[in-house]
Amino acid sequence: MLLSHANLYTKDFRFAPESSVKVEGERIASVVEGGSSEVGSEEVVDLKGLSLIPGLVDIHFHGAVGHDLMEGTEVALDAIAKYEAKSGITAICPATMTMSEADITKACANVREYQVKDDGADVVGINMEGPFVSPKKVGAQNPEFVHKPDAEFFRRCNAASGGKIKLMAIAPEEPNAIEVIRLLNKEVLSSIAHTCCSYDVARQAIEAGATHLTHCYNAMPGLVHRDPGPIAAMADARWGEAEIICDGIHIHPAAVRVAFRLMGEERMILISDSMMAVGLEDGTYELGGQPVYVKGRLATLKSGTIAGSATNLYDCMVNAYKTMGLPLATVIRCATYNPARSIKVLDDYGTIEPGKVASMLVVDSDLNLKGVLLRGKWLFKNF
Repeated sequence: MLLSHANLYTKDFRFAPESSVKVEGERIASVVEGGSSEVGSEEVVDLKGLSLIPGLVDIHFHGAVGHDLMEGTEVALDAIAKYEAKSGITAICPATMTMSEADITKACANVREYQVKDDGADVVGINMEGPFVSPKKVGAQNPEFVHKPDAEFFRRCNAASGGKIKLMAIAPEEPNAIEVIRLLNKEVLSSIAHTCCSYDVARQAIEAGATHLTHCYNAMPGLVHRDPGPIAAMADARWGEAEIICDGIHIHPAAVRVAFRLMGEERMILISDSMMAVGLEDGTYELGGQPVYVKGRLATLKSGTIAGSATNLYDCMVNAYKTMGLPLATVIRCATYNPARSIKVLDDYGTIEPGKVASMLVVDSDLNLKGVLLRGKWLFKNF
């Protein structure tokens, strides 16, 4: 297949008009910027007037359309992966919750055994969000199952997953946390999360290897001038990256813009943190064994605590561009390249380059999703 006359989002984060991409099987065979490649016997798809961007990569979300990763079933992963793919998120790294070790290992083993279906996103890893969180900053995590940081606990879960855990959330102030981060530094990317830690403790964690910040601003101390906390620590680090939820509910647009100015676009990662209600109507759902009440795009526990989001990553990206004022090239980078780099799947995902998986999105100038090419085949095409 030859995709011709595309306004191509390039590997160096700009748009190249009148470009072409050749697809062979499930992979990208060649890319020609600013000119059409030679046409052979392949199918030609003219994208005149439309843009071609990489499929999105969500490294932090819990579920969709009534299902959650923690169900630990093929049916659940099938439903989640299918919804994400048709929404433009073609590579996913779903997150666990703070639950029992048996529940977490069941979910991990399910990912290990899972075989992707023709209409589903690639499941490229697991984000282990809990149980190593602060009992004072559980957010929507279940306080009953909070566990002190434990390297062997992690290793048992990772063994169940077949080595697929890419991120591990941890509160650095908890007993033994810094040592656990150091011990696991070559096995997983530790992420400062659900924490009450000070600036100094966060810096210790970062030096030990926790160079990732889970949903910046949420479930952590705010940025205060005399007690700047983990946000300033990550901004000060020689290298560190931060997730951010741009659903318009978790964080005020001005605070989103501040985070991007502090960190720079190369260090920010758009996530959805979506739970099972995304893609469904208002109602009562579940997250981590707790009831969640969804109205509009707001998902809360009975206490009123925000419990994940009801917005998928594609819509978060659009919102970051249209209502939060971030540049188009920036929001695409932060939903594709940056997350793929973070969890070390950039060899296959995150940019449109020869050799990578041919999962790409066709969008118009207003970021309306017009087509999804999933591993070299059209999942849908409305142009």
